Amino acid sequence: MTLSTGQSTNVVVVSNSSDNPFAIDIAYAMGQYDDIDDIISMKQFMNSEFCPRFISDEHDFDNIGRKLRGKSVIIVSTTSHVKSRQELAMANLIIARAAKENGAARVILVEPDLFYSAQDRGPHLSLGETSFQRDIKDVKKFDGQPFTAKLYAQMLKLSGVDTVMTIHNHSDSVQKMFNEVFEGDFHNLIPYEIYAHYLLNSDMLDYGENGEGLVLCAPDKGARDFVKQMFHTLGLPKAKFIMLDKERTDERKVEITLHKESEHTFDGLDGASIVLFDDMVRTGSTVVKSCQFLQQINPKRMVFAVSHFYASDEGRQRMAHPSLGEILTLNTLPTILNRDEQGRLRKKMVVLKVEKWLAQELCNILDLPQNHEPNPYKIDMSSKNPRFKRKIWFSEELQELKNKK
Repeated sequence: MTLSTGQSTNVVVVSNSSDNPFAIDIAYAMGQYDDIDDIISMKQFMNSEFCPRFISDEHDFDNIGRKLRGKSVIIVSTTSHVKSRQELAMANLIIARAAKENGAARVILVEPDLFYSAQDRGPHLSLGETSFQRDIKDVKKFDGQPFTAKLYAQMLKLSGVDTVMTIHNHSDSVQKMFNEVFEGDFHNLIPYEIYAHYLLNSDMLDYGENGEGLVLCAPDKGARDFVKQMFHTLGLPKAKFIMLDKERTDERKVEITLHKESEHTFDGLDGASIVLFDDMVRTGSTVVKSCQFLQQINPKRMVFAVSHFYASDEGRQRMAHPSLGEILTLNTLPTILNRDEQGRLRKKMVVLKVEKWLAQELCNILDLPQNHEPNPYKIDMSSKNPRFKRKIWFSEELQELKNKK
């Protein structure tokens, strides 16, 4: 996907670090071919304070403070091993303020994994609107803590951010609050079509023409709506849908059962291909326990699809368990593309790169002309993955050939 008229001079793509490959790919997809470090200088004073500067003509004294007049500035923010999320969040605020004070008409923050989303409630019932009734135990969990997600939203708005775009945010409280702070200009993109296209066109799963032998699984009630929508997006009428229930007995211990509201039981599912969907994984406790529980179906294939993959040492060790056959994830945390980061999991991991998809959504929001691609993602798979030799590549060239036919 590229802008059909070439680079838009009214759109500027930057990041909170000049060499962010995720931001560079979004910029390129939107027709911006200049290096980010030729657009913004990431200055830092001797006392370590950050002071970014949008680069201007040093001889131009007629347009001081107006270099970005009328432009939309897109700040792409992802995590890295070099800077903490706190440092990156503060950099976002300062870059947004620099953009607005130099004439930007609109500032858009693209943060695929929205910072502070885990801190989505506070120690009072009024601090966080949840989809469930908060009890005293839930309120106690946040005793003494701040409602940091709300603070971050308010600070972004104060700094000059007008629009926030993220991917598959898990928190009802965060979604409601960001929508309120940004007056509806909050975009929580859910990758239904990307997952569906890959699952339908790759050899990751084995099932019949109408979904016979395919089971979609929600690990808990919180994931039900997402998995139900995935069920409809796949369009396989004979696929099955099951929902599990988890009870956390300790910070890192969960017990898994079949949810009493599950649409299907395990009857007749022996030997099925199972896809367990979730929005994020940290320690891997729930996913591995769920996969172990699902082994009683004797699955032919067991796939875990997750949008945000936090590759902690603990999580990688757990998910190397043989009950989990393959992992499908997005690159919302770009470090997951690093083979050392994947560790032993590289043998069972497929990463879908979504920069083009985000660029396409940004063009929609900004009402920019574009050459639309129906499947705007790329596949990253280690040669250690057994499916590597026979996988289907969905390259731009292949798509063009299909369109010509």
